Amino acid sequence: MTPTLKRAALPGLAVALVAAFFVAPNALAGGGYADADRLTAAVRGAFVGYWRSGDRDLSPDLQALVDYWFRYHLAKGAIAALLLVVLGMLGVRLWRAFARSGGVRFAAAGAAVTALAVLALATVMANAQGAVAPFASLLPMVVDGPGDAALGDALAQVRERLGADDRSAPAVDVMIVDFARYHEAMVVIAAVVAAALAAASVLLWRRFVAVAPAERRARHVLGAFGALSAVLALAVVTVVVANTTVAADPAPALLAFFNGGW
Repeated sequence: MTPTLKRAALPGLAVALVAAFFVAPNALAGGGYADADRLTAAVRGAFVGYWRSGDRDLSPDLQALVDYWFRYHLAKGAIAALLLVVLGMLGVRLWRAFARSGGVRFAAAGAAVTALAVLALATVMANAQGAVAPFASLLPMVVDGPGDAALGDALAQVRERLGADDRSAPAVDVMIVDFARYHEAMVVIAAVVAAALAAASVLLWRRFVAVAPAERRARHVLGAFGALSAVLALAVVTVVVANTTVAADPAPALLAFFNGGW
C-alpha cells in the first residue's frame, strides 16, 4: 500500500462507518421497517393492543418490536464503537502530526475528529442503554406527536394509573420496572466511562509534566486533552447522578415522561 493510500485508509473507513450507521442497522436487525413513520405506527398499534390485553407478558406484536429494537440498538452500538476506534486512531495520528510540525490544517482536522469521537462515544452509550432496556427505549415513539383516539385513551389510562401510584394493571408495573432498568443501565455505563475518562486525564497530565517545556506543541496537546478528559468525566458523573435518582424512584419520572416532561 502506498503512503497516500495509507493516509486515506482511516478517513475512508470513518466515512464508510458513518454511512453504515445510518443505513445498515435496520437491515441488520431484520425488521423490514422502511421508515420511522412505519415503525412508529407499528409500535403505537402494538402498545394499544398490549394495554388492552391486561396481560403482564408483552403481546406477540409488541414482543417482536422489542426484539427488533434490541437488535437495532445492538447494530448501531457496534458500528458506533468501531467508528469510535477508527476516530481515536485518526485523532492520534493528526494530533501527533500537529505536535511534530504544527499547522492549522492538522489542528482543525484534529479538533473535528475529536468532536466526532465524543459524539460517537455518546452514541455507543445511548445504544448500549437501549439494548439493555429496549421496551423503555421504544416508549418515546408512543408519546411523541399526535395519535388516534385508541392511543389517546390508552395513554390517558396509563397516566391515571401512574398518577394514583396504582400498579394493579400489569402493564404499568412492567413499564415501571423496565424504565428503572433503562436508567440503571446508564448508571453502570456512565460510571465505567467516567472512570475511564478520569484515568485518561490523570495519565495525560502525567505525560504533560514529563514533557520538556521546549516541546510546546506537545504540551499544548497533552494539556488540552487532559483538561477535556476531566471535563467530560465530570459531565458523565452528572449523568450517573441523574440516572441514579430516576432509577431509585422511577414511577414519578415515568409519569413525567408520559406527560411530555422527558
